[in-house]
Amino acid sequence: MPTPTKGPRLGGSPAHERLILANLATALFEHRRITTTETKAKRLRPLAERLITFAKRGDLHSRRRVLTVVRDKGVVHTLFTEIAPAVADRQGGYTRITKIGPRKGDNAPMAVIELVLEPLSPKQAVVKEATKATEKAAPKKAAKPVEDAPVEDAPVEDAPVEDAPVEDAPVEDAPAEGDKA
Repeated sequence: MPTPTKGPRLGGSPAHERLILANLATALFEHRRITTTETKAKRLRPLAERLITFAKRGDLHSRRRVLTVVRDKGVVHTLFTEIAPAVADRQGGYTRITKIGPRKGDNAPMAVIELVLEPLSPKQAVVKEATKATEKAAPKKAAKPVEDAPVEDAPVEDAPVEDAPVEDAPVEDAPAEGDKA
């Protein structure tokens, strides 16, 4: 049995809290965005992200685990066929919470929780690939010492060699471009 949350629960009893969160998750997957209190949105986020992770697996066991929370088969079908493929390339962060103004009646802080269905931007993908490439290249550079600046050969002056006689050797002509050597 899981440890109950400390402090006040949504709705009073643990069973009522589970029902509230299940209904919020169902509404979120059905409408893609809902407006609720900040507290409920913050409590809904981990549950919704876990259910989306199950949907990304796509097997029968995952579908049955999601059905224990979300009782509407149509919403579960939508979750598995539309939402999960849309977030397949994401590693997490499937929901976004945006705070809005207080509610008119009781001044409760309100928030909008929505699914993040936009694909990852190409810029983020390029940055991830660049960081992976630098991580792979960094150990190679550390293991193999590389000289910072290549040493340029200093021009050597033609110094006459006293012992060797200087002969005029015939210079061979370089083959022309059309000739094959």
